[in-house]
Amino acid sequence: MSTTPVTLKTEGAIGVLVIQNPPVNALSPATVQGLIEGLAAFEARPELQALVLHCEGRTFVAGGDIAAFEDPAFSAAPYNQFLGRLEASHRPVVAALHGTALGGGLELAMACHWRVAAPTTRVGLPEVKLGLIPGSLGTQRLPRLAGAQRALDMMLSGRMVGAAEAQAAGIIDEISDAPPLQAALARAQALALAGGTPRRTSALTVDPASLPDGLLDQALAKARSQPQYPAHEAIVESVRAAATLPFPQGEQVEAEWFARVLRSGTSQAMRHLFFAERAAEKIPGLPKDVALRPIRKVGVLGAGTMGGGIAMCFINAGYDTVLVEASSEALERGLATIRKNYDATVSKGRLAAEERDRRLARLTPSLNDTDFADCDIVIEAVFENMALKQQIAQRLGAICKPGAIIATNTSTLDVDQIAAASGRAADVLGTHFFSPANVMRLLEVVRGAQTAPDALATVMQLAKRIGKVAAVSGVCYGFIGNRMAEVYMREAEFLLLEGATPTQIDGAIESLGLAMGPCRMLDMAGIDVGAKTVIEYEKAGGLPPDPTYRVVVRKLFELGHFGQKTGAGYYRYEGRTPLANPETQAVCEALAQQHGIARRSDITDTEIIERLIYSMVNEGARILEEGIAYRGSDIDVVWTAGYGFPVHQGGPMFLADQTGLPLLVQRLDHYAAVRGNPFGYWSVSPLLRRLAAEGGRLSRS
Repeated sequence: MSTTPVTLKTEGAIGVLVIQNPPVNALSPATVQGLIEGLAAFEARPELQALVLHCEGRTFVAGGDIAAFEDPAFSAAPYNQFLGRLEASHRPVVAALHGTALGGGLELAMACHWRVAAPTTRVGLPEVKLGLIPGSLGTQRLPRLAGAQRALDMMLSGRMVGAAEAQAAGIIDEISDAPPLQAALARAQALALAGGTPRRTSALTVDPASLPDGLLDQALAKARSQPQYPAHEAIVESVRAAATLPFPQGEQVEAEWFARVLRSGTSQAMRHLFFAERAAEKIPGLPKDVALRPIRKVGVLGAGTMGGGIAMCFINAGYDTVLVEASSEALERGLATIRKNYDATVSKGRLAAEERDRRLARLTPSLNDTDFADCDIVIEAVFENMALKQQIAQRLGAICKPGAIIATNTSTLDVDQIAAASGRAADVLGTHFFSPANVMRLLEVVRGAQTAPDALATVMQLAKRIGKVAAVSGVCYGFIGNRMAEVYMREAEFLLLEGATPTQIDGAIESLGLAMGPCRMLDMAGIDVGAKTVIEYEKAGGLPPDPTYRVVVRKLFELGHFGQKTGAGYYRYEGRTPLANPETQAVCEALAQQHGIARRSDITDTEIIERLIYSMVNEGARILEEGIAYRGSDIDVVWTAGYGFPVHQGGPMFLADQTGLPLLVQRLDHYAAVRGNPFGYWSVSPLLRRLAAEGGRLSRS
């Protein structure tokens, strides 16, 4: 088989440029060069009447080669010049679309004179999800085909549209049930026989009806309200150019904006996460050919908020699922919540009623845990209590069939202890779903000391099938995310004792782009939940011998101030609106006096950010040292996919790299000196200190 990604073949009098660059026919530099040479070969053969662009495999070109953007010498010019030559051809050029035509793939199709698509084809320009704009005339050609308003919507959201919608919008010309190549050849022959000048997208003008008064100004104002995402402004201004300038000038506007956003910190961070999520799927030491365990039927124990959400993940993905509860009241309550969630989605028009019914039909409610006997994986989602989870693990170890995977949904507990109780530790691992489980993207997969490689590989693959971003953690308190979050909350509470207010702390952290700071976050999650976690960790002997450790959350719990659910926590609440809570202020003042902590009024936002974020990064470095996380980039995946860390910052480890590791070390040493370090809170991780000295990067460790 030829290793050349592009070859020119002939079908009668029609030339066929065949792209074969598996798995998704990405526009690698070699593919672009192959297209340039293939077009030149076609141009040199005047006897050929038309040209078809066809991709082998499961998809048309699904985008550019993202790795190429990391090359400082990268330029879109060669590909863009090729598209210009392709569109300028005096012989018809037809694109045969199937699978997905995304990014540079859709830009390739739009440079063709006619687009034939299989009915299941989806198209889109998702570059905004990498902090970029379409850099190969997508911002100029799409508005000419689909109108300015639809083009803005597609590019600002990055969403894909199906073939029918794309045809209605004018993006594709024809949907055919015939094989894509066959349909494209027939159309190319018909166009060649018809003669005439090929229809060129660049020669079209943007339909004024697609540009309501104020559309661009409103879109620009919204884009500029999010300066951390410069690609939004770039897209609006490029579409304005498409609507108001001749094509060559619009091309120049797009090129200038593309160069600007390509170099932006936002795009670098988002591209880092793109690769990080893919790297997280790769488990060091795990054979690539490990045979996966078959998963056809799933069991979930516990129909509470978490268990019901987990069950929805699986029935949404097409799995028959058994949901077991201990009482009929709890089971019915859980089922009612699941139905309510689906009904809400149907009422918003995001799910057909028939599909809701099909999903619910996959769910079998039960009060008998022996119904798990024929399940291939069972996930327990009961209260975060070690004794209870060990008791359940023992029961599941006896009930589940040989080879079935037993998963514990725990956020902090020792998975190895739970696995030992099952009597079959090789089949056991942790699956830390995030609430609401049917919405949140992250799944922390906790690999126990005896977890079998095929069990781990199976759950990682299963995570993809249910639409989760998965990262593997070793066994420790809190795994990756909650272990770092504990440090983050520790410093937030110390600052409260020293005189900072919840509003000040949250405001400083939210200035980084997080949706909410630590105080609002714990009020929403439940102070009772947070306090019980600390109390359980103390029982397990995990807390430092520090009498001031997390005393605020424990006192609020003691007072019955559980956050939003009780109307008072760090804040008091009117509905969901957080307001300053004088009682919290009084609690902090009393605790500070009790423990001899001096109150002060000189706490700055910079100090808050350094103490919360830098100490958290330091803990992340320890997690890497201990082998709990395989890669620094895995930590970034956990925090952006599960904890709301802003993607434009790339995750805490990437942010640390961009800030400068020597500065982090200097500031950690500073706080050790000024605050004292009797419990090792400010002891710098040896890995962090070494990388800072050597010029290394945490996010690549």
